[in-house]
Amino acid sequence: MNSIVINIGNTNIRFGLFDGDNCDISWILNTKPYRTSDELQMQFMMMYQTHKIEAVKIEKIIIGSVVPQLTHDIARAIKKIHGKNPIIVDRATKSGVQSKSKQMGTDIYANLVAAHHLYPFTKKKIIFDFGTALTASCIDQSGETLGVIIAPGIITALNSLIHDTAQLPEIELVKPKTVLGLDTVSCMQSGMVYGYLGMVEGFVDRINEEVKDECFVIATGGVSHVYKPLTEKIHIADRLHTLKGLYYLGKGL
Repeated sequence: MNSIVINIGNTNIRFGLFDGDNCDISWILNTKPYRTSDELQMQFMMMYQTHKIEAVKIEKIIIGSVVPQLTHDIARAIKKIHGKNPIIVDRATKSGVQSKSKQMGTDIYANLVAAHHLYPFTKKKIIFDFGTALTASCIDQSGETLGVIIAPGIITALNSLIHDTAQLPEIELVKPKTVLGLDTVSCMQSGMVYGYLGMVEGFVDRINEEVKDECFVIATGGVSHVYKPLTEKIHIADRLHTLKGLYYLGKGL
């Protein structure tokens, strides 16, 4: 079965084309500026043409969103293209995971669901999502949610630093050559890369101590690839992890 999975985030809208359980193609659109359903329809159709996707061959469209004002417009655009309503999943969608909170974001829930499906025999798991917010969610082998941490996201913090400080430039988020910088760009890169790396490693240590286990750690989100090579505490990085969770949530619906 061919499915399109759409993850509507605060910064990006990520699409995935699934053939069975495998995501073959993925692409991203900016969430802002907000567009009408007609504008979204045109943009989606252009991306379909780019990736040679035939709408008639898509059997299911699954949407997960943390931006309610966009969900309706995207669902309308999808219905115009495919002639069918998309399946909208959220924290109330039943799965093998017990969310324990009526406030949990769909993205966090999807991350837990993906970890539970993809790594079922692994010990307790931590999922770091490097998105608009940095989240760390923890789940045990039975699917019970053990808790969540939410902190400002790396790009959110970097943009705030740049916009609120007169003489700091925009920078590329890459590992600097040294921890101690000798120019403004490398100083900022060190702060953002190693500062957040220290936060992530500290979270892992504290969570492991609290849950009395050496958790299996998964990283996802837009800049997860920057941090995975810098620490042994992150065991796997998968930018499509959240999409996979949404897919599993909508698979049986």
